Amino acid sequence: QVQLVESGGGLVQAGGSLRLSCAASGSIFSIDAMGWYRQAPGKQRELVATITTSGGNTNYADSVKGRFTITRDNAKNTVYLQMNSLKPEDTAVYYCFARTPVSPAYWGQGTQVTVSS
Repeated sequence: QVQLVESGGGLVQAGGSLRLSCAASGSIFSIDAMGWYRQAPGKQRELVATITTSGGNTNYADSVKGRFTITRDNAKNTVYLQMNSLKPEDTAVYYCFARTPVSPAYWGQGTQVTVSS
């Protein structure tokens, strides 16, 4: 089992920045990648960014490339999502996930990000 605890959401004006954190605990040795999805009201869940735990390879949704950066601190078992130049369309609940090759993905509880225009 893996437990994920998110923090860092909130309300920010357009053009501002926020940093989300996701701390993993439990059977973390099984995790091969972590990342973030988001879901806005009335929309499907969207993959935002991922990072592998071993090589640190990253992937981003086209909508956030150049504005968001995902990083990891393996010593703290924590993944960060630095979000800059935020837009109102970034408003959503952001969910951290951890992927393993042997089980379904684990999910955080979600954190609200609201960007005002």
